[in-house]
Amino acid sequence: MGTAFSGGDELAAARLLLARLGVTPEQLLTVPSVPRVVPTFDEYIDRVSEAVTVGTGRVYGTYWNRVREVWGSRRLNEPSPLEIRQLAERMKEQLVVRRNSRGGRTAAEHLISSLRCLYSYAEADGLIAESANPAKRVPKPRRLASTRRALSETQLASINEVAATTGNDPELDTLLLRLHIETACRRGGGLALRRADLDTEQCMVRLHEKGETVRWQPVSPTLASQLAQHSDDRGGGDPTERLLRYRNGRPITSRRHDHLWQRVGGHLPWVATQQVSTHWLRHTTLTWVERSFGYAVARAFAGHNGRSDAGTTSTYVRADVYEVAQALAALTGESHPLLAAAVRAPSSKHLRVNPIGGYRR
Repeated sequence: MGTAFSGGDELAAARLLLARLGVTPEQLLTVPSVPRVVPTFDEYIDRVSEAVTVGTGRVYGTYWNRVREVWGSRRLNEPSPLEIRQLAERMKEQLVVRRNSRGGRTAAEHLISSLRCLYSYAEADGLIAESANPAKRVPKPRRLASTRRALSETQLASINEVAATTGNDPELDTLLLRLHIETACRRGGGLALRRADLDTEQCMVRLHEKGETVRWQPVSPTLASQLAQHSDDRGGGDPTERLLRYRNGRPITSRRHDHLWQRVGGHLPWVATQQVSTHWLRHTTLTWVERSFGYAVARAFAGHNGRSDAGTTSTYVRADVYEVAQALAALTGESHPLLAAAVRAPSSKHLRVNPIGGYRR
């Protein structure tokens, strides 16, 4: 004869069984959802490409195209972490060896980063679970220390002299060099500069740089005047258009930087050998500012405001635009409108600008 259970006993037994199965009563009332179809890489890369910024698309586009070639018809949830690692290694092996190559580490890092970007959108869309993200389980190659460094005053003067005495547009090239030396802006910041970003009264430029950051950076009265004159001579009249232009009125592109350094390298062999580029000017200025005015001012001068740029201490040692202007005044030897008349930079720290844009004590 079977054992009789009361209603309470049956309910208790049911609850015990559900607990052992890891199921809640509420889950039994939920209507199972229809699983979403996970898209292929070809399909999803097109979607993500329309969602990211222009800069992100430019950096990751090459690597997404590579992913399309090998996995285009596969679905996002199919590749394993091992397969991602293998693809990164193949990219390193197939890399075209150039003078500034570093063993393909950057290519492998960018591939993994591009996949992490892709999968982060897939997580947000509910296509894969965070625990199922294969790109998160593949470590990036350890980044090697940069070979860039600050240039000496003699080296900087030599570069400016070559730029001012050679080429088909010395006026443009010296203006370009002076802009990057005075502001320590990145190449993209200079290229994005518009006439509307120039404040000639306060001698400042508004820089649009990576990560969609925007900041006002002090410049010397001389540079502010030169930029305004350049815009008047070559601009199209629209303040929202790019400021730096060729003589024919076309805005310059990154190729102008490439051609400039190729030409300078032809006259100064050490420039070509060490692969000196516009970013070296940023290193040069920021190194000088840090040595002369300290870390906080150098950080503000560089436009580093994110938490990832430094440790927790940076929260308490932030410099303002007036301190940046003071450092600039010392760098160029010119007074700045943001500074009170009584405020003077130490004369021992002056680096004056010579007629061709170089620096001398």
